[in-house]
Amino acid sequence: MSGIGSIAEVGVPSARSRALAVLRVRSRALAVVLLPAAVAVVLVAARMTGRLAGDPWPAVTLVVCVVAALVLLVGGTFAAVVARAGPALTPTVPLSEAAAPDLYRLVRDLADRMDVPAPSAIALTPDCDSWLEDRTHPAHRRSGTAAGRPESEPGAAPVLVIGSPFLWWMRIAELRAVLAPVIAGTGPSAHPDIADARGFVRGLDAAVDVGSRRGLGWIAGPAGLLLRLCRVDAAEMERGVAAAASDRAQDVDYGLRIAAQEQVGLAYAGWDRLLTRVALPAWRMGRWPARLDAGVVSALTELSRRDRLAEGFTSRLGERPACDLLEQPGAVDEAASLLAARLFHGGPAEAGPQWSPVDWAEYPEQVVDRKWRLEAARLHAALDALAVPAGPPVERVLGFLTDPGGQGAAGESLAGRLAAEERSAAGGPEPAPGTARTADAVPLFPLQAPRSGRDLLADHVTALVCCAAVDSAGAEPGLDWLDGPVLRVAGERRSDLAPSVLCLVEDGDPEPLRAWLAAIGVRPEKPVRLV
Repeated sequence: MSGIGSIAEVGVPSARSRALAVLRVRSRALAVVLLPAAVAVVLVAARMTGRLAGDPWPAVTLVVCVVAALVLLVGGTFAAVVARAGPALTPTVPLSEAAAPDLYRLVRDLADRMDVPAPSAIALTPDCDSWLEDRTHPAHRRSGTAAGRPESEPGAAPVLVIGSPFLWWMRIAELRAVLAPVIAGTGPSAHPDIADARGFVRGLDAAVDVGSRRGLGWIAGPAGLLLRLCRVDAAEMERGVAAAASDRAQDVDYGLRIAAQEQVGLAYAGWDRLLTRVALPAWRMGRWPARLDAGVVSALTELSRRDRLAEGFTSRLGERPACDLLEQPGAVDEAASLLAARLFHGGPAEAGPQWSPVDWAEYPEQVVDRKWRLEAARLHAALDALAVPAGPPVERVLGFLTDPGGQGAAGESLAGRLAAEERSAAGGPEPAPGTARTADAVPLFPLQAPRSGRDLLADHVTALVCCAAVDSAGAEPGLDWLDGPVLRVAGERRSDLAPSVLCLVEDGDPEPLRAWLAAIGVRPEKPVRLV
């Protein structure tokens, strides 16, 4: 096994030439730092040999020596910061070989077939993507984030990071086809010039983050300048590495890879809907679904049923799923689900009394019903704060929001109060645009922008109406895999409530909603359980 691959491989010469261009930026920066010292050496040597006798050379030599010393001190400090600053590590779920021996065998078999080094370890990320990540930086060993692990040893191959939804939705053959070009990237990555250039760019990127610390603000300026100087070459280097990896993987399941890429796009669509429509309401309630990856299979199956373009995809479910390569898929799914809640919502890193898991079977009662009743109670607390006369909950809201002028003006103050409460519950204002986020900031990838007051008001009125339907019309809270919380009446989903609510909230017209309530047997003057 060559471990690096032929330099004649497609993409490698381009990647190596771009890597050398990145390293030339480093060499030029070093030359700039050493230039004053070189001038100082020449002046001192000339003074010692008597070639520069008399004024003003003693003063010039002294000034140049002082400047050279200062430049060397600043340059040395900058180089030390760049060398020691630890590049950010992607939060992942480590997957040991004991936890997934079949998956490790599959990865090593692919590496052997493509004649490249096998990844040093495998980790999972709660996202629809896969990549290689270098974790050999000394800062990671010093901080303990990767201390003692094989992937942190100097010279170790990169870690293979796999999107956890892929393991549950894809079949084993499809996963193998998708991972082949990713694993092939270990070959070009092992080239010394490419590895050196990547390390330099990662160090500069980490130094920019270090520049936000007290006393080191000046570091960000030169680090950012060097990053801009080598940005184009670094990007082209990565394209060359990707081209080389793709070329090397051509002979491994190439035909199947085309079909598998369709599954990647489908998995991404289903995963996004599952997080934003299903998981996010639970996270806001202090609960986290413990089987998100299993849920994405249900979501995508439902999508396949609804979408004509997805027809035929569900027939794949009879084949062996890639999660069978794990020894304990349930435990891995739970760990990935908890990490997803932290990355996308900012939840705690560990479960606790105020942050507990919820199974899909319990979701309608534990999340949907509780969400509706809390929002209905919040709506009436806002009405109390506005000194609205007390009365039956539904009738009280209908009466307050009714606007004969058709402008919906009555809801402005109510919407504003709900929006203020939402911001307060979220823990303060969002960071200003352009503000740097630290590596430890969570959520790293917020799923939703703050909702407007009108949207919040519509959601709260909908929640109140659903509570009334559950209490007096025999309706039930339900879970739709693509749309999240839904109302079921007589076992059927009712999706016609939203237009009636919007007529009330936006136009102040209560008649469509009154007609909807009458159609399912809800009387507005009846009491509603709010908690």
